[in-house]
Amino acid sequence: MQAFLIRWLITTLAVMAAAWVVPGISYSTTGALLGASLLLGIINALVRPVLLLLSLPFIIVTMGLFIFVVNALLLMLVSAVVPPFHVEGFWPAFFGAILISLVSWILSSLFRTSDGRVRLITHHESPHGIKRANARVVE
Repeated sequence: MQAFLIRWLITTLAVMAAAWVVPGISYSTTGALLGASLLLGIINALVRPVLLLLSLPFIIVTMGLFIFVVNALLLMLVSAVVPPFHVEGFWPAFFGAILISLVSWILSSLFRTSDGRVRLITHHESPHGIKRANARVVE
């Protein structure tokens, strides 16, 4: 449950950053922002893998750039379902999707550990980042 809440918070902050930076993306209430980010997370988990599989030839031909188009279309879908969250057209959705991806990636790197679990990274095992080896010398 904690991992879900952290992912939702990260997505919410990323969508808020996109609405702040990209002209054409806006939300009227905090509830709309929370609802839009929750729906975007659900759609990204359930619908996006199917769309990426169906658009695989386009993704291969464009060397992966078509993924941004899929992300923009999903952001426009969220805008259509959550009326207080508004995306004015394709290009604001395109640039907003790129920004949401970047912010989510950066924020996720602060919470994801090397074993893949989601938790806040506050300290390291060794103060200097050097691991000691338990070994013996063979002569």
